[in-house]
Amino acid sequence: MSARVRVPRQGYELAAQVGGDGEKAILLSNSLGAHLEMWDVQTNLLAPHYKVIRYDTRGHGQSDAPDGPYSFDELVADALAVLDHFDVARADFMGMSLGGMTGLGVALAAPDRIGRMICTTARADNPEPFVKSWDDRIGILREGGIEALWPPTVDRWLTPAFREADPAAVEKLRVGFVATSATGYEGCARALQQLDYLRHLGEMRVPTLYIAGAEDMGAPPAAMEAMAAATPTAAFHAIPACAHIANVNAETAFNALISDFLDLPK
Repeated sequence: MSARVRVPRQGYELAAQVGGDGEKAILLSNSLGAHLEMWDVQTNLLAPHYKVIRYDTRGHGQSDAPDGPYSFDELVADALAVLDHFDVARADFMGMSLGGMTGLGVALAAPDRIGRMICTTARADNPEPFVKSWDDRIGILREGGIEALWPPTVDRWLTPAFREADPAAVEKLRVGFVATSATGYEGCARALQQLDYLRHLGEMRVPTLYIAGAEDMGAPPAAMEAMAAATPTAAFHAIPACAHIANVNAETAFNALISDFLDLPK
């Protein structure tokens, strides 16, 4: 079932979908430049066990794109608004990249709303090269539009072997990427430049699984392992031969990790 989620006291709406047969809920949050359909395979995996809620981050997919720049406080408020819309007091959470960072913010700001969290291919800090990389991408965006960003993005998202082996999956991601609004992309990129959760991870009380791609340049395994070390009750796994969009690039290994962490029936 599709829904439009109006964010309280704001003039925009988010696109969301809900389905599944479980009593417990899980909220899925997408990567920058992707949309809720990136979770199609995992939605099918989770649906027999969960009420699966997925939404398009502001500026992505069918969600509105309010003027930026955005902040993680705003992205966290959006995620909570989605839970409130569906009358969910507490949910598990799975987010990738920007979505994983949003999940960190939710777990820190409202730990009573999150049961277990999966944070995949994400960072928790903003070192200078990371900040500059977003200035560079915004420059490409302003000069050539969102389409100009796809070639360097797909190089980071998926390993060469996967791109050669599964062009249909690559094309599905490309279609979602180029549909992202320039306002939404830049707004979220500016939020990433302000990322500052690492020093707070010692306060986390939500059981957390960190998943890295062993070949991910944007969220290197070493950075994610440090996040896990800073987080009480956290586990860390790096998936071999995997880049940034781990749930697509290494679907079988990714699904096995989340199934174990969420205690899905074998």
